[in-house]
Amino acid sequence: MAIQVSQVRVVILAGGQGTRVRHLLPDLPKPMAPACGRPFVEWVVRFLAKQGCRRFAVSTGYKAESIKRHFAASPVPGVEIACVAEPEPLGTAGGVRHVLRMLDAREEAFLVSNGDSLLVADLRPALAALEGACDGVIIGRPMADASRYGTLRLGDGGRLLEFEEKRPGAGVINSGLYVLTRRMIAAFPNRSPLSLEREVFPALVAAGYDFRVPVAEGPFLDIGTEADLKLADAFIAANKDSFL
Repeated sequence: MAIQVSQVRVVILAGGQGTRVRHLLPDLPKPMAPACGRPFVEWVVRFLAKQGCRRFAVSTGYKAESIKRHFAASPVPGVEIACVAEPEPLGTAGGVRHVLRMLDAREEAFLVSNGDSLLVADLRPALAALEGACDGVIIGRPMADASRYGTLRLGDGGRLLEFEEKRPGAGVINSGLYVLTRRMIAAFPNRSPLSLEREVFPALVAAGYDFRVPVAEGPFLDIGTEADLKLADAFIAANKDSFL
């Protein structure tokens, strides 16, 4: 399956509660945290748009209207953005499925990105991995200290063998960027809330679905903690040439 970046619909997950940083953002969902004068989620869109993505859907939940109002008032040039609110908390996998149903999306593969983290890396290897007829791709990021995250155990050819629990030391983490085929999404359990990371991906790997993990070394930031949220301005400024 040869896929070009411009052919892929992007689903950005921005429906979480953001409880660890809510005291810093009392009136905003976490992806709307300001960074260099724009919401962090807009920088995610601008990064992917610079790579060639043109069609976006943002899955929203907590304080969904603030995200919808922002993109209506401040559209990103050259891209189409639909905001799709969850009727109730659906989890990350439930949010993906709800967006595709509501938009009647018919693409054969979808790029899924967290709205509160960003890996500055070339998307083309992830799309190229689908040409080997795998079911899905998780972009990995090597970390010298992966203790905050679970890690990915990889086999030959970058095939994902197992999700490992949080532990001290180095490892390859899930960057929050995925390419998922329609076939894989159709295999999601029909329940909600449903988590990609904790429920769907581990179950599908155990069932024999073929995930590939291209590993990217680019700059990475997850704004899920107070300390990392405070790094957002400097992170965006340091990578300014990577954004539309």
